[in-house]
Amino acid sequence: MSERLRGVVGHLAIRPCDRVLEIGCGQGVAAGMVCELLSTGTLTAVDRSVKMVEAATRRNARFVASGKAEFLIASLEDMCLGDRRFDLVFAVRVGLFHREPDRAHALVRPWLAPGARVLSFYDEPRVPSVPS
Repeated sequence: MSERLRGVVGHLAIRPCDRVLEIGCGQGVAAGMVCELLSTGTLTAVDRSVKMVEAATRRNARFVASGKAEFLIASLEDMCLGDRRFDLVFAVRVGLFHREPDRAHALVRPWLAPGARVLSFYDEPRVPSVPS
């Protein structure tokens, strides 16, 4: 498992009853780590890629079967989650949160429960070192 994602999930401070929304779940690696920390809470994870959602669903089949997790095909701009509310929203390497954080936060605002946390993680591109 990715040490980087393990660090991200540790930083989320997941509570066992949290309702969690992951934006850009990719293959579902972080989603599985989050689900391990939930007891009565749930995870909804979205990605705009059909292939990524299929992979994430397969990877986390036991959490999907138990009702703890669901994976949906959607982009942040087009998400329609009805009247659901989340205690925690997180995104890892989702460019919009890095390029336009105010816009990204505005897009998730309709799904935030009172006191919700929104966390995003993005790596700065590494500049290759030049030998002296």
